[in-house]
Amino acid sequence: MTDTRPGTAPPPPRAAVHAASWNRLGAAHPRQEGPPDLRLVPPALAAWAAAALALGAPPSWAAFAVALCLSAAGMLVLPGAMGRARRQGRLAGSGHAWGRLSVAAVLLCAAASTASAVLHGADVRRGPVPALAARYAEVTAELEVSSDPRLTRPRVTGDHVAPTSVVIDARVLRVTTADGTETSTRTPVLLIADAIPPTSREPDGSPSRARPPVPGPGTGSPWQALLPSTRLRVQARLAPPLADSGQIAAVLRVSRGAAPHVVGAPSGLQRLAGELRAGLREATDGLPPDARALLPGLVVGDTSRVPADLHDAFRATDLTHLLAVSGANFTILLALLIGPPGRAHRAERGGLAPRLGIPLRATALLGGTLALGFVIVCRPDPSVLRAAACGGIALLAIGTGRRRSLIPALAAAVLLLVLYDPWLSRSYGFLLSVLATGALLTIAPRWSAALRSRGVPPRLAEALAAAAAAQAVCAPVVAVLAARVSLVAVPCNLLAEFAVAPATVLGFAALATAPVAMSLAKALAWCASWPTGWIATIARTGAALPGNGVDWPGGWSGGFLLALATGVVVLVGRRMVRHPWWSTACALLLLIVVMQPPSLTGVITGWPPPGWRLVMCDVGQGDAAVLSTGGGSAVVVDAGPDPVLADRCLRSLGITRIPLVLLTHFHADHVAGLPGVLRGRSVGAIETTGFQEPLDQAEFVHRQAAARRIPVTRAVAGELRRAGPLEWQVLWPPPRPAPVPEGPNDASVTLLVRTAGLTMLFLGDLEPPAQRELLRTPAGARLARVDVLKVAHHGSAYQDPGLLRRAAPRLALISCGEDNPYGHPSPSTVAALQSGGATVLRTDRDGALAVMGAAEEGLLWAAADAGPTTGREVARAPPGQGLGRED
Repeated sequence: MTDTRPGTAPPPPRAAVHAASWNRLGAAHPRQEGPPDLRLVPPALAAWAAAALALGAPPSWAAFAVALCLSAAGMLVLPGAMGRARRQGRLAGSGHAWGRLSVAAVLLCAAASTASAVLHGADVRRGPVPALAARYAEVTAELEVSSDPRLTRPRVTGDHVAPTSVVIDARVLRVTTADGTETSTRTPVLLIADAIPPTSREPDGSPSRARPPVPGPGTGSPWQALLPSTRLRVQARLAPPLADSGQIAAVLRVSRGAAPHVVGAPSGLQRLAGELRAGLREATDGLPPDARALLPGLVVGDTSRVPADLHDAFRATDLTHLLAVSGANFTILLALLIGPPGRAHRAERGGLAPRLGIPLRATALLGGTLALGFVIVCRPDPSVLRAAACGGIALLAIGTGRRRSLIPALAAAVLLLVLYDPWLSRSYGFLLSVLATGALLTIAPRWSAALRSRGVPPRLAEALAAAAAAQAVCAPVVAVLAARVSLVAVPCNLLAEFAVAPATVLGFAALATAPVAMSLAKALAWCASWPTGWIATIARTGAALPGNGVDWPGGWSGGFLLALATGVVVLVGRRMVRHPWWSTACALLLLIVVMQPPSLTGVITGWPPPGWRLVMCDVGQGDAAVLSTGGGSAVVVDAGPDPVLADRCLRSLGITRIPLVLLTHFHADHVAGLPGVLRGRSVGAIETTGFQEPLDQAEFVHRQAAARRIPVTRAVAGELRRAGPLEWQVLWPPPRPAPVPEGPNDASVTLLVRTAGLTMLFLGDLEPPAQRELLRTPAGARLARVDVLKVAHHGSAYQDPGLLRRAAPRLALISCGEDNPYGHPSPSTVAALQSGGATVLRTDRDGALAVMGAAEEGLLWAAADAGPTTGREVARAPPGQGLGRED
């Protein structure tokens, strides 16, 4: 009834309440929903913490903890104990009784979680497999596949790329040792197999020259075609897992070239899921490369086609959650079925269900069926079940439009999942998922309301608040893992968010229609390629910005520090929004930090120094040099091992045009960074040595050039070329006929470069035999004192003293990685150069190195410090005899 007493204002009509909301049906008044129900939060946190601790604890300690928790809970809930307490006056009312029950519930959940963790941990230690792995025993194992095969990422190790392998989670069901002992078990292991198909090998087992030995996704390896629940019999060697791989008991390494021997077909559900996933891959075959790789990942988490550079771009922009199956996928599908939040529980609910005449209860049943299909297609492993649980929370939001009931739902999902799989308690992915969902339920609504109160359009306010809230709570955890903080995560997530829904819906439509109408599925996939390509463009663009992120201390100390910094930023930001001018100034400052225009950063930081002639990039254990030809143009000699570092170096120098990329030889520490050099730049040609080894890296260079239609030429001794003020002569390798080099190092292209009267000698990775042969050539015989020497092979001990004496450099530059395992540069080489009067600079200590000046002015060398880039003078030399002398 309405209160009509004098002085009492009548309540606002319902329409007035809804009018304040941007939604057509309005939003419930915050005071009408009451405080959030947090009763399930302590039990969920207790179960989470107990599982994380019990997985690494001795079983005796875990059993003692379970008994202690059960005893304490029993004392709290026994009726006699409560009655005595009430008679003694220790309980003043029902509130105290409920407090005892809450504490008892926390203890019971902790006990149950501890017991579950002990049982799961026992699976890892049970049976003969751990002991056999400690002896690196050769065994015959029958196992069951429990995950989709996945490819390891290519890693540059020294001068070669570690071969790509197929990695599969599995459970060993039966193991037979060399003496014939057969034991049944159920032990989780990690299976590692060769990713090169057997047909890609020569009869002697060596990689075939007909195909690249480092495959990309979909190369046809039989190991990649395996489905979960498939049973195999393999002969392999067991090895202990890494120290932090607590969920597996051993690593099972299959012999190279071996094919899987299937002894049991996968289940019907897994075959159905595999056919649907294969149909989606087939439907995307004709799409542009990024969309072809990304669409299966967005829809069902199939990242087998995502290349390393695109994955790095998603990681740099904090968009990797789009490459994994998450609750967002399920939420989008349910929103299509039921409509937006706040309407699904009403007769006027939106979505397809009311338009098809489906009643509310049938709609809920259909949503549950959709959830089951989602789990089947995306594999019923713990990560997918976690996604389904998060999707269930979204279903509750869509069905009720109330946020008060979502926090206990999240707590219940965490509790059930941790009890089901205690290993989730130590999963960073699970932690990030829970934190992001919690932020969307608690922080994002308040921030959205604050933004709307300041005139931000409602939908933009919702999207911006969601992206900012998720980033604020997840960034400290990401910093623990990556020791880096992304500065572009919020805008990139905001821009990508608008394309996620259409890409997901169209992708699932293609998935569903592929088995019955492939032409229609291809059309749907083509439509989905547009928003998918937009997401990939956002990721690549954000990752390419020079200030996309800042280095941050790693580990939990760094995460805690970032959490404090985030809190300070939030507090300051709340006050800052009241002052538009200050807010605008801060936004412009952040934009400058992210964009880092070379003209402005050069003035502020001193890097690059004005008039630079040569820059030796800091690319770790590898080589990459840049020779200026003026006006944002440069010749690049070698590309280093890391595309990101190569690209970052060129961007800091403002290089947009490259008339020539010269690769001295095909070792990975000189060519693996080529994609970063080519990214976003106009390249005239690529010149290489004629010795096409290692074969995989030579083919990698040719594939990169062919994809961008860049001609590839061969460098031959005697070649003379010029670009702007730059002139260079190829001194080595000699034209055929010539002795076949012993290896790629001795086939390194050697250059004598002249610019502004300075002479620079680039030796690649020449070894002493080739260095001595170089001195015997006509050009080597005329080689005299040079101004700058790029020391061969990262300053290794293998140098020809005669060549060092003949070159007699004034400045010796050594490109090597900090704390590299090879001991580069060798102290003997450094001492020999210094004894000859050279100033020795090295990238592992001095950072990127720049040479500037001219012969008539003297030489000035500068180095870029690590961290915030600053140019500083490290050495100066007056002009002397021999500077710029012609041969």
